[in-house]
Amino acid sequence: MSTAQQVPDILSPEFAADPYPAYRLMRDASPLIWHEATQSYIISRYEDVERVFKDKKGEFTTDNYDWQIEPVHGKTILQLSGREHAVRRALVAPAFRGADLQEKFLPVIERNSRELIDAFRNSGSADLVNGYATRFPVNVIADMLGLDKADHARFHRWYTSVIAFLGNLSGDPEVAAAGERTRVDFAEYMLPIIRERRENQGDDLLSTLCAAEVDGVRMSDEDIKAFCSLLLAAGGETTDKAIASIFANLLLHPDQLAAVRADRDLIPRAFAETLRYTPPVHMIMRQSATEVELSGGTIPAGVTVTCLIGAANRDESRYRDPDRFDIFRDDLTTTTAFSAAADHLAFALGRHFCVGALLAKAEVEIGVSQLLDAMPDIRLADGFDPVEEGVFTRGPQRLPVRFTPVTAA
Repeated sequence: MSTAQQVPDILSPEFAADPYPAYRLMRDASPLIWHEATQSYIISRYEDVERVFKDKKGEFTTDNYDWQIEPVHGKTILQLSGREHAVRRALVAPAFRGADLQEKFLPVIERNSRELIDAFRNSGSADLVNGYATRFPVNVIADMLGLDKADHARFHRWYTSVIAFLGNLSGDPEVAAAGERTRVDFAEYMLPIIRERRENQGDDLLSTLCAAEVDGVRMSDEDIKAFCSLLLAAGGETTDKAIASIFANLLLHPDQLAAVRADRDLIPRAFAETLRYTPPVHMIMRQSATEVELSGGTIPAGVTVTCLIGAANRDESRYRDPDRFDIFRDDLTTTTAFSAAADHLAFALGRHFCVGALLAKAEVEIGVSQLLDAMPDIRLADGFDPVEEGVFTRGPQRLPVRFTPVTAA
């Protein structure tokens, strides 16, 4: 086992500026690192991260979420296991696939995307992050839940605070306190709405959650509040960064952008490759239930394991030429990329595979296609070079583009 001194520290400015060279060093020479500052074991190879996520032998738990996310969300489905987890997932999952997604929520996605694009479609310029990506998924989720989109600024502030808490690897007390205040503020906002919705149910997702029942089990007000908090934060941050990153990647590879513009059926390929090449979430933690042998050594029972998705998704033992963005690569399967059988790790795998993966896919397919329709000759603003920022989650903070407005027929 290696120590963190042999590669750039994950809390260092050098790592934050560009983690990919550090990821390669880790995979090659230090696949298992004890990291003192986060009190965790860091793993970086595809085979190891995949093993932890799939957890076929019951070697890993999500007990780390007791301290990592419960302070900001309350107790969520991510912390459950066994039958309790299976029942809770069965209560929420139907809304994110099949008929509900197709019939109820695709029109919501289409409308919210169009409304945001209408604000700049005639201007010839836009910042795709601040003008679209940061707003789109949060607006969709608020609309799905039947919440007032006029509260968007509040939702965005809350989820930004939550993501900062989750990524607070250095233990900044102000970030921690702000995250914990968010839990109180969100509960004060959300619980009265949940109680009112139980009495007056509609056709929205919140009403569906209030009415859902599996094997005689229903979700409590606290269960629903925690799930909505998780949905706003996880669904907002990840789709936000995914959309920004898809466009950054395509704009830097004009031939692939031209291919996607000409054939919108390639959008899922571009999304899958973006999830592999520049995933929105770069690290997810688990806790070991037993002593486990991984590449580079043994980790003891009861410790935190930091799984570096950003490193594993560029493992040269799994992907050919992994540091190249290529939507046409044949070692990434698009048909399974948004399911628990995915061969990238951006949505995790196994029983805790992202329940909102198909919602994210729908948002990206609709959003990217509508943006390309509105901006057929989209190009980066003169002199601008997209730069990723972040450590725990990562993506462009700005993406100014220029385009010729489309004249209505």
